[in-house]
Amino acid sequence: MVLGFSIALIIFSLLMILLVLLHKGKGGGLSDMFGGGAMSTGGGSAVAERNLDRITIVVGLGWFACIMVLGLVLKYKS
Repeated sequence: MVLGFSIALIIFSLLMILLVLLHKGKGGGLSDMFGGGAMSTGGGSAVAERNLDRITIVVGLGWFACIMVLGLVLKYKS
């Protein structure tokens, strides 16, 4: 059980790093990577950023849940 949650935590951590790096910073982000440009008012890039936000939140909640469960399992195992 500990091994499974440890592997899941590593996967969630790598996904979080990837998703945070895809987010829009000062110079751009996912929108610019797909041709969103400077001040795009089209719905495509805004939808991509919104979906990226949602995916990041879900992965972050999974990451947090893995940490909590792993902490509880390790606490009661010993």
